[in-house]
Amino acid sequence: MRAIVHDRYGPPSSLELREIDRPTVGDNQVLVKVHAVSVNPLDWYFLTGRPYIARAAFGLRRPKQTTPGADVAGTVEAVGNEVRSFAVGDQVWGGCRGSFAEYAVASETSLVPKPAEVSFEHAAATNVAALTALQGLRDVANVQPGQRVVIDGASGGVGTFAVQLAKHLGAHVTGVCSARNVEMVGSIGADEVIDYTNVDFTDPNGSQEAYDVVFDNIGNRRLRDIRRVMSTDGVYVLVGAPKGGTVLGPMKRLVAIGVTNPFVTQRLASFTAKVLLADLQAVNELLADGTIVPVIDRTYPLADAAAALTHLETGRARGKIIVTP
Repeated sequence: MRAIVHDRYGPPSSLELREIDRPTVGDNQVLVKVHAVSVNPLDWYFLTGRPYIARAAFGLRRPKQTTPGADVAGTVEAVGNEVRSFAVGDQVWGGCRGSFAEYAVASETSLVPKPAEVSFEHAAATNVAALTALQGLRDVANVQPGQRVVIDGASGGVGTFAVQLAKHLGAHVTGVCSARNVEMVGSIGADEVIDYTNVDFTDPNGSQEAYDVVFDNIGNRRLRDIRRVMSTDGVYVLVGAPKGGTVLGPMKRLVAIGVTNPFVTQRLASFTAKVLLADLQAVNELLADGTIVPVIDRTYPLADAAAALTHLETGRARGKIIVTP
């Protein structure tokens, strides 16, 4: 089968399209014929081996996982002896390692049936991004109806799902994005949209009320600036790793203050999503009934996977980037 492979850490140009052996399934695994896969920052981290501390898990000198891909949508080609949820021919989507290929193997518990009304491209766009938004808003921030939620990076892969899911949870949503994405972010449900090139959402004079939740997909602002537009018991959620190192140091100091000073009630959290079957099923229902609709930036053929990752690296993708074998 054809697959994208990288034997060493490096830029997207180090990726190669090769013929490799088709993977075999274990007892609890499913072999998926890949129809679509989305590109995630996780793929870039695996490709480049950065941050370097992560190589303890990725592989010290060379990558343990040589084919990128964490999301998948496709058709079941074969199942393991103990698989009971799926049969050959079923259409599925979910989490899957090494999915930048014509075939990939996934755990039975990391897949759900694809709704007939949802395209393979939309299904492939959903796994990592939607789970990150759902778990960050529902579980970490505990968003409640009527709360004011601001989403920084509202036009990106996670951000577009976060806008829709925050609305689903009953929040008043403010999206922060560039001028070219203002209309799109409004169209997916944001009550207010801030063009960050004209207005700084951390300016307390720019908002009538404090935010109960700051959901930060960017991580390039000083924590003291974010705190001044948060409510006294607000929650700041940093998604993934920050850009530029402007947040982590202050976060540690605030956590320390919060432990010792009972008057500090603002809460901070940094997290990464987990592929949980119950959450996949919950998101699948929202996909099926149209509560959430993935935003697709552009689609690349498998042979152009390097270009897809290069586009991701620019930070200007609108929604999700898709790769199709």
